[in-house]
Amino acid sequence: MSQPPEVLYPAWTSEEISRWFAAPGTVRMKAEVDAPYYFETRFDGQRHPHQGRFLRLETNRLVEMTWATEAGTQGAETVLTIELIPADSGTLLRLHHAGFRDEESMLGHQDAWPMVLERLDQLYTGPA
Repeated sequence: MSQPPEVLYPAWTSEEISRWFAAPGTVRMKAEVDAPYYFETRFDGQRHPHQGRFLRLETNRLVEMTWATEAGTQGAETVLTIELIPADSGTLLRLHHAGFRDEESMLGHQDAWPMVLERLDQLYTGPA
């Protein structure tokens, strides 16, 4: 990622997520351990609710959260871990998503996350 951890951390833990992932006006999020969050994405004219809670937060270093969606995780509460490691050119972002009910759900997310992260990087690289 071309931005420093100080820019990327709030992109995952605040209403900033609506800048690159969530539908504007749908985010309910407070960056506190055990605090629930909710947001929606919109794709092909349909709403896709996402919900969970924060498990671990280390400012500008780590975000670990449960992640549940009806279609993507089939309602299962999966665990998403995002590590933000400072690098010369910005941030090395390590994403680990585990706890899927089946291989199809896991592979769907495995295919989707690179595109989502590319969008994050592109939106935060350009002028604010």
